Amino acid sequence: MSEKKALTFEEALARLEEIVRELENGAAPLDRSLAMFEEGVALVKLCGNHLDEAERRIAVLTKTENGNYEEKPFGDA
Repeated sequence: MSEKKALTFEEALARLEEIVRELENGAAPLDRSLAMFEEGVALVKLCGNHLDEAERRIAVLTKTENGNYEEKPFGDA
């Protein structure tokens, strides 16, 4: 996967869903199942990184006591 272009969150999630369906089907041989599982773990980490980055970029406007608005990081709201 490292040789491919960086996947978007949506692409990574779609591939992860494909892997889950294939693994749940149970038809793949053990070595293929292990490879898909490893790819899935990497995709979960990638999705987590995308979500962490999105959270860092989100700002929340909050109204202060004097009626003005203040921008705060998402986690501090």
